[in-house]
Amino acid sequence: MTYNYIKTQISGHVFELTLARASKRNAFTPSMVNEIHHAFAQANDNDVVKLVLIRAEGPVFCAGMDLKTFENDTLDVQNPLIKNKNISLGEVFDKLYKPSIALVEGHVIAGGFLIILGCTYVYCTKETQFRLPELALGIFPFQVMASLLKVLPEKKLLQLCLETAYFDAIKAKELGIVDGFLEEMDIDNQIKLFESADVNALKAGIEALRSLPSMAQENRYQFLKEKLDHLKNR
Repeated sequence: MTYNYIKTQISGHVFELTLARASKRNAFTPSMVNEIHHAFAQANDNDVVKLVLIRAEGPVFCAGMDLKTFENDTLDVQNPLIKNKNISLGEVFDKLYKPSIALVEGHVIAGGFLIILGCTYVYCTKETQFRLPELALGIFPFQVMASLLKVLPEKKLLQLCLETAYFDAIKAKELGIVDGFLEEMDIDNQIKLFESADVNALKAGIEALRSLPSMAQENRYQFLKEKLDHLKNR
């Protein structure tokens, strides 16, 4: 598949996805969101793939939503091979059922948080800066809040949304947004950890986890037992 805004390749058990809109700081358009959604579907359905690796071209990892293209779809480059859906980037990441690692070597701004908060592991350079500028622009990081709730209590989440200045990688790690620094990580070894994993177990576990928040607490253990029985009897 040839995409307009991303690049993909499979190397062994790893599905690599690269944000490739460097001239626009990898700001995402509706078509770009749908391309990522399409690529993740390919990763989900490929039993060779046990890990998704996410990178970005250029000095900015992702500057968030390209507001002009969301307001005027004629500015977006449609991919004729993909039927666009009105889908949130956060929802796209919730539909990825393989473990993922974000390798962040540029700043993360606004809706770019949806990408890193949707990943299982996030490793950035120590020079990486993070910013939620929406309030200074007269809006609010609404969609990002849903993803931030995965790692932050409500009070810390609100503070982050209200403070619109850049913050550094050390604070991002303290908050749990980042898991480590690329300068200190052996990424190749991290990738190899998944090489011998059972792909069916990986996918079933992540799918089950994603289902739990919308399920009544009293139903969760029975649901998980059924998932376990199904996996053992496959």
